[in-house]
Amino acid sequence: MRITIGLTGIIFFIFIYIHSSGQQRWPIKEWPIVTPQSQLLNPDSLNAFNNEIANGKYGNVDVMVITRNGKLLYQKTYKHDYYKIYGDSMKIKSGLNPHDPGGPYNYYNPWWHPYYHGSELHSLQSVTKTITSVIIGVATARKEFPVLSTPVLSFFDTANVKNIDDRKRKLTIRHLLTMTAGFNWNENLHYSDPRNDCSVMEASFDWVQYVIDKPMAIEPGESFNYNSGATQLLSYIFRKATGKDIEEYAAQYLFSPLGIHQYFWKRIPKGLVDTEGGLYLKATDLAKIYYLFLQRGNWNGQQLVTKEWVEESVTPAINVGSGVKYGYKWWLFGYGIDNSKYAWTGSGFGGQWPIIIPEYGIVAVFTGWNILAGNPSIRVTEAIRRLVNATTDKK
Repeated sequence: MRITIGLTGIIFFIFIYIHSSGQQRWPIKEWPIVTPQSQLLNPDSLNAFNNEIANGKYGNVDVMVITRNGKLLYQKTYKHDYYKIYGDSMKIKSGLNPHDPGGPYNYYNPWWHPYYHGSELHSLQSVTKTITSVIIGVATARKEFPVLSTPVLSFFDTANVKNIDDRKRKLTIRHLLTMTAGFNWNENLHYSDPRNDCSVMEASFDWVQYVIDKPMAIEPGESFNYNSGATQLLSYIFRKATGKDIEEYAAQYLFSPLGIHQYFWKRIPKGLVDTEGGLYLKATDLAKIYYLFLQRGNWNGQQLVTKEWVEESVTPAINVGSGVKYGYKWWLFGYGIDNSKYAWTGSGFGGQWPIIIPEYGIVAVFTGWNILAGNPSIRVTEAIRRLVNATTDKK
C-alpha cells in the first residue's frame, strides 16, 4: 500500500520555504552557535521545556540539541548516575541482559549504555535503522547498490533457508526498508520480555539466519509490522551486493564528508555490523545527518544523496496507525491543525528522537535512557509540538 496522491506536493512544498537568516553556513566541523532569538525561537518557551526535562518530567533525558537554519541555538546535557539507576538490573538475566553481564547487549550495563565507555557517544538504538537507510541512499547515488525491487532471496543460498514459500520469494529490499516484510515476527512485547523476537535474535549467534528462516505470516507489502531483524538483513545484503562493509562505507562516503570522525558501531556475533540498533554518535553529529536530509541530500555543494532518494524516503509508504506513516526507515508524524504537515524522525529504544520539522528548518535531537516498562519519556509528538510552538514566525 503506497500513499502518493497529493503527498509529494505537500512534502516538497516545504522546501520552497527559504529562511531569511543570512548566508548558508555549513556545520562542517562544529555548528555555528547563535541565540534562539536570532532564529525566531522564543527562549522562554525553550527554557520552560528545559526546566521540565531537568526536573524529571520526561524521565532520564541525556541531551537536547536544537538547530535552525544550520545553526545551533540550544543545547543542554542532563547528568544521570546510570550505575545507581540500573546497577542491580545489570546482574539479572532478562531480555535486556540475555547472556553477557559485561557485554554490549546488556542494556543495563552503563559501560555500554547509554554512553559508550564513558564518552559522549550515545547509543542511538533503532535510529541506527534510519542511518542505515541513509547509507543505502548514498550507495544508490553512487550506483553501487541494487534496485529496491531486487528479491531478498537472491542474496542467499536458498538450500540453507527454511520456510521458503511464494511469499518469501516475493520479498524485496523495498519491503525490508518499509517494515512490510511479512515475516511472522512479534516485536510488540517489551524488550525485557524474552519472547520478543528482537530479544531472541540478539541472544542468538547467527542473527541473519534467525531472521531469514522465520516463516512468513502475510504477503510482503501488505501491512506494517515493526521488525528489527528486517534491518539486520540489510547489513548482510549490503556486504553481498557491494562487497563492502557498511560501516567502512559509511565512514568514507557519509561520516567523513559531514565531519563526523568519532563514532562506535557494535557488531553481531558473526561479525556483521549491527544495523538494527548498534550505532553510537554524539547528538550534534547525529543532527548533521538529519540536516543533510533537510538540505535534500546536499552537503556544502556535494550531493551525497539524490533528491529523489530523499523524496522517496520521506514519502509515506505505509500507514502505521494513529496518523503516523512510515517511509524508508523514516517515521513520519503529522502535525498542525489537520496533521497535513509531516515531521521526519528516527525512533530509538530508551528515548532517542532526532527530528526534522522541514517547514521551519528545524533539526532537533533528544537522547535518553528510559528502558524500564512504564518509565516516563518524551513523546515525539510532544517534542514536535513544543518546538513548533516555540517559533515566532508561525506558518
